[in-house]
Amino acid sequence: MTTLVFVHGWSVTSTAVYGAMPRRVQEAARAAGLALTIHDVYLSEYVSFDDAVTMGDLVRAFDRALRDLHLSTGSFACITHSTGGPVVREWLRAQRGTPGSYSTIRLSHLVMLAPANFGSALARLGKGTLGRLKAWFNGVEPGQRILDWLELGSAASLSLNLEHIHGGDPAATGRFLFVLTGDRPDRSLYDHLNSYTGEDGSDGVVRIAAANLNARHAVLAVAAGKRGVAADPLSLSLLRGPRCAFKLIAGAAHSGEDQGILTAAAPATVDAILRCLAVNDAGAYAALCDSFDAENRARDADKVELEPAGPFAPRVHIHDPRSMLVLRLADDTGEPLTGAGFLLTAGPEASLDQLPPGFLTDRQANAADPCTVTLFLNHALLAGDARVADPRNPRRTLRAAVASHRPYGARVQPVDLAGLVHHVLAASAANEDLFAMLGAHQTTVLDVVLPRRVHEGVFRLTRDPVPHDFRHPEPGQSIGG
Repeated sequence: MTTLVFVHGWSVTSTAVYGAMPRRVQEAARAAGLALTIHDVYLSEYVSFDDAVTMGDLVRAFDRALRDLHLSTGSFACITHSTGGPVVREWLRAQRGTPGSYSTIRLSHLVMLAPANFGSALARLGKGTLGRLKAWFNGVEPGQRILDWLELGSAASLSLNLEHIHGGDPAATGRFLFVLTGDRPDRSLYDHLNSYTGEDGSDGVVRIAAANLNARHAVLAVAAGKRGVAADPLSLSLLRGPRCAFKLIAGAAHSGEDQGILTAAAPATVDAILRCLAVNDAGAYAALCDSFDAENRARDADKVELEPAGPFAPRVHIHDPRSMLVLRLADDTGEPLTGAGFLLTAGPEASLDQLPPGFLTDRQANAADPCTVTLFLNHALLAGDARVADPRNPRRTLRAAVASHRPYGARVQPVDLAGLVHHVLAASAANEDLFAMLGAHQTTVLDVVLPRRVHEGVFRLTRDPVPHDFRHPEPGQSIGG
């Protein structure tokens, strides 16, 4: 028997948000004749709209609520929506990190619907603006502390996700994680003052790449002892996280009665959920990952959406795969590179002018850490893409073929190029192609690390007993880096 717990998303105030999903999952499991038996179904009620509530508070309260279930098997499966995914993942981390303080209840399956694993671009808009987006929040303002976690590039979300990337494979220990997310916004819920609600590459609230846990950590750094003439050479190191089953639910949006992944898209969502819950070993998990990948490729091949526009010609949306790049600029002592410029280049000449038009969709700096900037990139345009035909008339071209402009590189321009303590210009090495660090529908956390040049004028010892003024010291030789 399996106990199934549903966990909702941010600023939800009623269990009506789950709609008929819990019942549909139970009925579909019975109809499919699966060995899976959902014995008990529990719907969460947690508060994310109070400014005093932190992610840590939700984790502690979730753990207590689980203890109160007195699970006979000591395990459960969980289906989450939106912020519910990060809440449960933070609970899993707390279990690992402080086992004496948290229950030993085992989570076997975590099926995340539209999870804000790397946050949401909407969080940057703030409480007042989001409270006015009644299509999403029904006039309820999200709590500030949860919004802080959800802002793109927040230290808290990056800590959780980097631990996942550098950690072991959950499937190897019998814990199976799944991400199911919609592939487009619900155009009827578009807010004309906030374009993120209609952003292609998202479900209207969470970007596809921000939901996906198939993520990477890249570091661009100057190797010890390496210096260039015009700029220090940056070399790339790259780590891919454990594989996670990831599926696009075609036509689904974050929420809403017409396209919501919990409501109108329920048949496709329920089918995918059952496929996830039926996994019982690492081999079956890998096979499902392969199947989902193949289905995603088929969706990407059929990526044209024609949005009705009344008496006018329909608006064309080409749903190219996107990549999200969370960029952190610092030196090798951990000091942020405030004001530094990060510029992408293209082609063998490392040109600033040969990047494909339209490759950068959005740029957003984190409010608490302006040196952490999230770039939203069109992966298809960077990779090079075939001609896109009009589905109404295949001989008509919606977008001509786009050539690849690889290799891609980067330049870093610090503002402090001289002085007692300073940094120098840096650029990716000529043999590096930074496209390798990007994945379609995926997020990459990129740390750019420059050497901190410290000169001997910062601290000197003298044997001269005659007093002298050192308010304007000469920098002298570099003492390292």
